[in-house]
Amino acid sequence: MSISRRKFLGWMGAAGASTLVGKTARAAANKQFSGYPDSNGVLFDSVRCIGCRKCEDACNKVNELPAPEKPFNDLTVLDVQRRTHANTFTVVNQYTPPGAKAPVFRKIQCNHCLEPACASACFVQAFKKTESGAVAYDASVCVGCRYCMIACPFEIPAYEYDKAFTPRVVKCTMCQPRIEKGLLPGCVESCPTEALTYGKRKDLLKIARERIHNFPDKYVDYIYGEKEMGGTSWLYLSGVPFKDLGMREDLGTKAAGELTAGALGAVPIVVGLWPVLLTGIYAVTKRKEKIAQEEREAAVANAVNETQAAADKQMMTAQEKAEKEKAAAIEKAVKQALAEAAKAQEEAARAAEKEPEAKDTQDKTEEDA
Repeated sequence: MSISRRKFLGWMGAAGASTLVGKTARAAANKQFSGYPDSNGVLFDSVRCIGCRKCEDACNKVNELPAPEKPFNDLTVLDVQRRTHANTFTVVNQYTPPGAKAPVFRKIQCNHCLEPACASACFVQAFKKTESGAVAYDASVCVGCRYCMIACPFEIPAYEYDKAFTPRVVKCTMCQPRIEKGLLPGCVESCPTEALTYGKRKDLLKIARERIHNFPDKYVDYIYGEKEMGGTSWLYLSGVPFKDLGMREDLGTKAAGELTAGALGAVPIVVGLWPVLLTGIYAVTKRKEKIAQEEREAAVANAVNETQAAADKQMMTAQEKAEKEKAAAIEKAVKQALAEAAKAQEEAARAAEKEPEAKDTQDKTEEDA
């Protein structure tokens, strides 16, 4: 991507500020939100992860996603770095840090930021941070602009490009439907090594600090996600530098909302202008479709006319030929009939000439007798 996500968010803010020149932004749009104090989250401990992919399997089943090309017990997929996409809401990647004796693993999914960049960039508010900690998505209001995909610093949201009529932005939901039923997220429940822990975020931070304190030789003294981009609901522990797990260490601690405050202030204006823009795009598109349809109909009509003219010409030629053949046949039949009549007339004449001679011969024969 040619621009960084942070720069994109900055541009969003600048765009919003420009839009609002001479106007007063809504105070609520610029108000900073630091997350719900009792929200939940998940602690991922990479020291405990063995890369079994049980969490991927559970996520696939819980979300009723299509089966992957290779089964989940095929660990050769760990040989390549993967990312989430429309049919895969979570993946586990394998890393071999410099000097490490064994590979280490990291689970990747939506981090459910406390102040999500996707929600900050979304001017129709299709994304919403819930009190439970999950970042929820409402497909019914999504206009498919995919700014959320550009804004996300973790490159998580995916788009259903293969669905022409009802595409959605998709990502991990933190198993919100299961949470509402009192169940654990599918990945957490399936983890055989307890590398995943679900609970209140503030309690997860305590657990993480205790592990670091009790096992300082195992863990890096840092909790990833506690402050990145204003904090995330997914927290991470690691025994190696987080950059060796492919995790960005340049995100800073400023939440996305601070970068997009101007743009959020412009939301009422953008939302008001959006239907006009869509209507204009729709009108242009329909105009193009109408012209294309008229051109197609003209081409079809021309082709039909040409075909009909060729058929008429062929038909006329055939009729002329048939009439000539018919006239020739009639002429031939007439000639034949006339010839036969003449022949019959000649034969009748010869017969008439012979009849008196035969009578004289008969009369002479009777006299002699």
